[in-house]
Amino acid sequence: LILLDSLLQEHKHSVLSKCNAGVQSGMKGKLAMRLRLSIPMLLIVLVILQTSEAKERFRPYEILEIKRGATQQEVKKAYRRLVKDYHPDKNKAPDAQDKFVALTKSYELLSDPERRRMYDNHGVTEDSPNFNKKHDYSQYNRFGDPFDHLRDLFGDNFNSFKSSGSRENIFHKQSITYKAYANTLVPNSYKQPYLILFYSDWCFSCAQVIPMWAKLVEELEPIGFGVATVHSEHERELARKVGVKELPHLVLLTDGKVTHYRDSILSVVKVLEFIRRKLPYKLVQRINDHNVDEFLDGWMDNRVRVLLFGKLDIVRLRYLTAGFKFRDRAAVGYVQVTGGDTKELVDRFKVDIKKDTLLLFQEDTDTPMASLAMADLPTNTIMEVMERHQYLQLPRLSNQVVFDNLCPVESTRTRKRLCVVLFTRETEEMEQYRQAMRDWVHSHRFSQERVRFTYILLERQQQFVSAVTRGQQELSDPSLRVVVLWRRGEDQVKLEWLQAKWDIGPTNSSSEELQTTLQRLLSANEVLSGEAVLEQLVDEHATSVFARIANRMIELSEVLRDNITMDELIPAASLVLTVGVIIAGGYVMSYLVKIEEENVQKQLGARGLKVDRKGKVVPELKIHELRAETYNGMIRLLKPGCRTVVLIVDRESKEKLVAKFYKHAWPFRRNKTLMFGFMYIEKGLSWYKKILNLTLPEPRDIKINPKNCIGTVLSLNGHRRYFCMYHAKHPEATRRPGYYTASGAFMGFDSEDEASDGEMDLERANQPAPVLDSPDHLPIFEDQLLDGLQNWMDRLFEGSTYRYHVNYWPEFPISPSTWNTK
Repeated sequence: LILLDSLLQEHKHSVLSKCNAGVQSGMKGKLAMRLRLSIPMLLIVLVILQTSEAKERFRPYEILEIKRGATQQEVKKAYRRLVKDYHPDKNKAPDAQDKFVALTKSYELLSDPERRRMYDNHGVTEDSPNFNKKHDYSQYNRFGDPFDHLRDLFGDNFNSFKSSGSRENIFHKQSITYKAYANTLVPNSYKQPYLILFYSDWCFSCAQVIPMWAKLVEELEPIGFGVATVHSEHERELARKVGVKELPHLVLLTDGKVTHYRDSILSVVKVLEFIRRKLPYKLVQRINDHNVDEFLDGWMDNRVRVLLFGKLDIVRLRYLTAGFKFRDRAAVGYVQVTGGDTKELVDRFKVDIKKDTLLLFQEDTDTPMASLAMADLPTNTIMEVMERHQYLQLPRLSNQVVFDNLCPVESTRTRKRLCVVLFTRETEEMEQYRQAMRDWVHSHRFSQERVRFTYILLERQQQFVSAVTRGQQELSDPSLRVVVLWRRGEDQVKLEWLQAKWDIGPTNSSSEELQTTLQRLLSANEVLSGEAVLEQLVDEHATSVFARIANRMIELSEVLRDNITMDELIPAASLVLTVGVIIAGGYVMSYLVKIEEENVQKQLGARGLKVDRKGKVVPELKIHELRAETYNGMIRLLKPGCRTVVLIVDRESKEKLVAKFYKHAWPFRRNKTLMFGFMYIEKGLSWYKKILNLTLPEPRDIKINPKNCIGTVLSLNGHRRYFCMYHAKHPEATRRPGYYTASGAFMGFDSEDEASDGEMDLERANQPAPVLDSPDHLPIFEDQLLDGLQNWMDRLFEGSTYRYHVNYWPEFPISPSTWNTK
């Protein structure tokens, strides 16, 4: 906008100068028009410039080739990987230096949590004009007295809160930023616990805890604890994330998780008790004469064993910090030498009860690998001994961390770091081969800085095994084979296999081959023959899904207990209880309804009715036979609005036609005004002739072919004395366009053959004979008789079918008792 304004002013000045020089008024109008046209052009130019600038905007995620939600570890890993490729000393490309600078700027931005948050939310970087700079601690007398303002308010009496001049600046000396917290303290908290105090310059209570905090620092720093302070006014985002609600506020940081100190009294004793209570469970086990063998024999978990002997009845904090740091590599046990159940253990290892003693065991549980006895074991000494002997004599490649530590990436050829791997299976017989490898390592004494000896279990690390044996036909079963590895990258290795399997016999040729191979490969000029691309090792120590869920639940309960006060807990508990009561009540009601439905189903079942899953009665469709006994109930005594639909069949066609009739009638099973039935033409032929004769204008003798009546459907309204008729040859059921017959002809009114029963018998022909024959000689078979019934029934309920009225319902003939329906 400033550029636009300056251009407009300059343009206006030039126009006015020309006008003042004697330009005519018409020329002035033209210049004004040009001025108005030039403004949109300038705006377009500015938009183009801004778009090009946006395209060249700094994009740190794309530069580091990571996703937007990458963790700090992923950011650091990506930076280290790319910075090696574009370092100006190694990469001589013209743009290598620019990319190196961009990588460094991206890493600096994304490694700072506050700057990263500002960039993610608002796109703000240090190159942006309105970037919010951080507080300069020197402006707040960081290295002086942080409470000078309180001394101005309260006078010299404020000095009574201070015990010595060295403690005056302790808060500011230990202050950390959000960046240091995220990039240093959180990653280190997996090996070292941190105690962090949040304070402020305008906090009178913070001044009161200075002596207590100084004493805590003196107690905790020498034994391996990390201590830090955070100025909550300067690091508001960190205080908000941690959940600081009042000052001073104390938290314990372990494994990347924050545990709040909630006790109202802030004292050294209370804080030390809080630390002991919140450190992970069983960092140091209690060992006595009864469980010492089980403890020492547990080295199959790939960890060394450390026994600490002392006179105190509680485990010292320095032992807890040592156990916390090396918990993945060492199991630590504490023996109280003054206890009655540890005398045999003390005599077994000849421990001096007047001194604190440390014994470190590897695979040999009778002889310690390292021992140390002093009146007071310093923390640094304990750490150094455990650091030096943190791996077994023959450790197992149980996860990627162990593999990276034992077989690190080495790029120099002059000083190779080799890794010897013995492939074994998870059986007891294989232990003798592993022990033979330990004996060989102990007798040959190769430098651990040059060669490390390990073994691997084939069943647990199948991906690793398949990667190193790929393309080796003779290694279909790599059991007891030995390979020498030289890591050249994160996933790239050079390797060489020993020709012979590892043996334990007196004439062990494999041991001689191993010694010769190592001596040859350790020289600078020798190169390993094979190569492979590895994948990440499976973590054999990973907890199961159920264990992780249980740990999460425990952590959640602890977080809720530490972060929620009673005033906040009571409403939340009331809400949870209310919801629980509602849910429980719903389940109880559902259970009672289910019981009631089961009782109803039993009752209805006892009455012969079917009931569905919802407890509703399933209507059944019954097809009754129309005969003399059912005639009155099915026709004569029908209530107004009710009808009976009857299918006419004979004994041969009854089985097929009734089944098909049942399917057509099924959709109407819920209609209470309908009744379905069938009639044997042999039984009701005389009755059928009578009702047909009643529909004629003048009565006459009707001759009917019974076979032509098969498939006829009658809808009988007993109250109003009429019926509707369906037949495949009836005009209302025309099967083909243009096909029409005179009324009555389809039933055989004009038939001259009185004994046509035998002529139409379907069983007399080898092929299915037509039941009816139309004038156009197109046959109608038995399976086709009810094809048009569905459409006819739709017209029946629409009221569009023809109604044949009768004056009365004739009597239905009584069948002789000898008549067989089968």
